Amino acid sequence: ALKEATDADTKWAPKIQALKADDDLTVSARDWTDVTSDTGGVRKAADSYLDTIKGPPKEGSGEDNAQWWKGLSEEERAGYISMHPASVGALNGLPADVRDEANRVVLAEQRGATQSQLDTWLKKEPEHYRPYISPITGREVKGAMVPTEEWKEWNKQKGRLEGRLDGMDTIQNRFDMTGKDGLPDAYLIGFDAEGKGGDGRVILANGNPDTADHTAIYVPGTGTNLSDIGGDLDRGTRLWQESHGIAQDSKISTITWFDYDAPRSAKPGEKGDIFPEAMFDERAAEGGPILRDFLDGNRAAHMEATGNTGHTTAVGHSYGTTVIGDAAKSGGWPDGPLAVDDVLVAGSPGMQADRAADLGIKPGHMWAMGGGGNDGFVREGGRWLAGLGDNWTIPTDPAFGSNVLTSNAKDHSAFWDEESLSLRQQAYVITGQYERTKVE
Repeated sequence: ALKEATDADTKWAPKIQALKADDDLTVSARDWTDVTSDTGGVRKAADSYLDTIKGPPKEGSGEDNAQWWKGLSEEERAGYISMHPASVGALNGLPADVRDEANRVVLAEQRGATQSQLDTWLKKEPEHYRPYISPITGREVKGAMVPTEEWKEWNKQKGRLEGRLDGMDTIQNRFDMTGKDGLPDAYLIGFDAEGKGGDGRVILANGNPDTADHTAIYVPGTGTNLSDIGGDLDRGTRLWQESHGIAQDSKISTITWFDYDAPRSAKPGEKGDIFPEAMFDERAAEGGPILRDFLDGNRAAHMEATGNTGHTTAVGHSYGTTVIGDAAKSGGWPDGPLAVDDVLVAGSPGMQADRAADLGIKPGHMWAMGGGGNDGFVREGGRWLAGLGDNWTIPTDPAFGSNVLTSNAKDHSAFWDEESLSLRQQAYVITGQYERTKVE
């Protein structure tokens, strides 16, 4: 396509590549905002160059995307990453290092834009307090002041922007941790500061999943958002460390997959706290097909890189297990079962099925564990109140067909505590060392 391009089109190839930003966040927020603006300024001419190249397949599968990328020259690939980093970074089936390069540009641009928004917003702070008016007398109460509604809304937006910045800085901190305590390279396989529901989206891998012998995809549950993503990224890190520790001769990759609109946690006094969003399957039903597409793309990229599929485990926590269940149910003929070898769930309130076989999971490859404290409430609540398990059946029930792993998790969030039996059990499954697991 390059040979057939006109001189006017061809001259844009090096200019497109020159627009690429560094892979870190050392450039100022204003610089990154300018990069986005400058890219828009040359986009029309640059797109005439990219138009000479066959674009990615519309609604293509991971395998389709992998083949499209394989057919591009290095210059063409660089052009797409430079001009359309968000699109490239979101394409399932592309190599992890390619998606990482594109998404680091997206991360830096969006961090710059968010910082600029916050700086502007801070200059607009409205009056903080107003006199308190008694609802009984209708008069001001001397010395009593309450926040104005305008300030409450301003402060809410301020907190939202600050939270996004915190989340993006957490991702950058993980990049900076590479090499410390043996941590492998991190790959940002997906990123969007906004996301569908405003809570962002983050897909981050420890180690390259394209070349790993064993890969785990961890799907978090209720309350997940960009602002507090650190805890879920830490869980992915601990899974890698534990798995690497018991299988040091193997290449390990653990992925934190947050690419769905997770239910929000119920807060006392707020509307909806009696019936929190996690009681319904709607969010999982929307996220399931997205997860399935990612798993298919992960397998396609691995096959392209190594000629084999490797060993993959889907690990779900709480409502994330329901997402995995809906991902399995969203297939059907001719898609077949999920592109994983094992499914492991912790603290599951139900997977929208009453048997693992109904989800296409191979006998002996469904694993479940429960914990103490409030974990029992979550699981039983899913069974009896939310109905997330068909016919009141959840994965830790014998009838479901799981290998129920022994767990020492003291509560619903303790499955990934360092040096815990629960964490070690997960690592055994992730590395395929089934004979070392302890089953109830």
